[in-house]
Amino acid sequence: MKIFESSYDLDYSWDEVSTANWRKYCPWNDKSTHVVAVDTLSRHLDTRTGILRTERLITCKQSAPKWLQPFLGGTEYSHVYETSYVNPGAKKVTMCSTNMTWSDLLSVRETVVYRPSRSSSSATERTRFEQHAQITALCGGWQKVRNGIEQFTLERFGQNAKRGKEGFEAVLEMSRKVFGEERERQRREQNRVRL
Repeated sequence: MKIFESSYDLDYSWDEVSTANWRKYCPWNDKSTHVVAVDTLSRHLDTRTGILRTERLITCKQSAPKWLQPFLGGTEYSHVYETSYVNPGAKKVTMCSTNMTWSDLLSVRETVVYRPSRSSSSATERTRFEQHAQITALCGGWQKVRNGIEQFTLERFGQNAKRGKEGFEAVLEMSRKVFGEERERQRREQNRVRL
């Protein structure tokens, strides 16, 4: 088993991050062009706790070489199952995901948490990003083969995490700009109506 961990602060408030999280795979993110579909399977708001639970299926186009695809099930698409919990009272978003494709050969279980950063001040709100992934090769055979598969997957996961950060920061920047423009438009409209 291999472990991947990453954490850093985003220069955006928790409100901005938790809202933009639903747009993570939109056209504003040029780093996620491999994501071809995000389907919401279910969404439930617990009225007692205020926690929003969402289940999504994320479909990605594979980057595996064509010659390798027959050994990996013959498809050029892979699927990830994600369950997220948005707790506005605690200001915490938790996303848990696992691979559905090749799950008999490899298990990748990832948890991502967004919460207000301790380094936030009254002047600048920041959000802490914490990522933990557990990568386990399930194929039988030699330990050396399993270790190789896990190491390759760990390195690929790290590369994708870097790209994911860059892409999400682009989404956050665009969201801030678009929402700011909309707030300004609404303010001008209200001023016009008052006159």
